[in-house]
Amino acid sequence: MSTHHHSNHNHADAEASWGKRLVVSMVMNLIIPVVQIYGGIVAGSMALISDALHNLSDFISLVINYAALIIGKRGPTFKHTFGFKRVEIFATLISVALLYGAGFYIAFEAWQRFSNPQPIAGQLVIWIALFGFVGNIISALMLHAGAKENLNMKSAFLHMLTDAFTSLGVVALGIVWLFRPWYWLDPLFSWIIVAMILYSGWGLLKDSILILMNATPQGIDLQEIQNTLEAIDGIKEIHDLHVWNPAAESIALAVHITVPDQMLGKVDELAREVRSVLSHKFKIDHPTLQFESSTCNNGQLLCGVAENGHKHHHHD
Repeated sequence: MSTHHHSNHNHADAEASWGKRLVVSMVMNLIIPVVQIYGGIVAGSMALISDALHNLSDFISLVINYAALIIGKRGPTFKHTFGFKRVEIFATLISVALLYGAGFYIAFEAWQRFSNPQPIAGQLVIWIALFGFVGNIISALMLHAGAKENLNMKSAFLHMLTDAFTSLGVVALGIVWLFRPWYWLDPLFSWIIVAMILYSGWGLLKDSILILMNATPQGIDLQEIQNTLEAIDGIKEIHDLHVWNPAAESIALAVHITVPDQMLGKVDELAREVRSVLSHKFKIDHPTLQFESSTCNNGQLLCGVAENGHKHHHHD
């Protein structure tokens, strides 16, 4: 008994310290870009500003992670019967849109610098980029402890490492500028960082939009679900099948199942079997099953809607 309690207690402690680490990391990831943007403006370096944007993207993703941790704990309400897990998706979408806007602005500014290079204060760039590098390394070390047991932490940790390397790249630029006036390297490096931001944002953007569109989750084959369910003894056919993500990590399903006319108790046993198959084979954790003895909707696998938006009504 005591061992179970102890492990539970440890888990709560780990979660709390994870939350604390996340907050400290968040504060650092806000301070670093603010200093970098100021430094970039004073030193005249676009690369520093784009590095700041890269750091800011971490700050935003950490905030979303943290908010998801808090909001995700709120259960469903009468008004929001699915709970609040999708808030995370909306937040991701908005933050990626903001980052894209800033990224395009930087790319445009960099182009102006490219066609008309300005002198850059190399020494200032070195110090500020070093500040960013050290901050990212500290963040990475803080998050590394949690990276082993938590997937979110792991992605945050890897993010910090890439950030540390981009800051190191800017340090290298600063050193070059002390000796050579190759100021065109500045917009070039800015474009590389912006390209990284656009690339990493694209995956998030696509996944978020697919979830908001209630698209069939990746790796789910509707035909395979149909074959698996129709192979179960006692099921004639299935139709009106929908599979979607209510939140990022859970999968819901709704389906009509045609069975021979029988006692309800027998159907309950069948439902148990269907739920178990869906859970084990397809990782579907929210199935809604509708059993019927005569097929409606012409037995189509996907729910058919008539041309003018109304379902066909059957006249008695």
